[in-house]
Amino acid sequence: MAQPLLKDQELSILQVIKALEDGLPVSRFTKIRQTLDLPDKDLAKVIRVPKSTLAARKKTGKLSFEESERLYRVQRLLEKAINVFGAVEPARKWLKEKAFGLGDVSPLELASTEVGAREVEDLLGRIEHGVFS
Repeated sequence: MAQPLLKDQELSILQVIKALEDGLPVSRFTKIRQTLDLPDKDLAKVIRVPKSTLAARKKTGKLSFEESERLYRVQRLLEKAINVFGAVEPARKWLKEKAFGLGDVSPLELASTEVGAREVEDLLGRIEHGVFS
């Protein structure tokens, strides 16, 4: 099993919720963006943060609660994909490419909503267990 990207598995659910409520640090956005090999604007689009808001968040160093929740959702999917595919590179590639099982939309595009993210998690679960239908 791959190591967790940002060690949240070591935190209790209440600690994770508190961290989200307090606002995740912008450094978390940067780490996930770098891991996915995306420009700022592309990850910002997935978590629905306008460019001007992202610039302001970089100055304050923290994301809002809502932005933190959406970023955490992307982190969860990234970590699940790394576990399923066994390494960062194939996970990154899979998340960024259109997926037949998701209606020819990339998993990251669907991750912009909770409903879409659940579909991505479901597909990852099917891949993990060898069920492709």
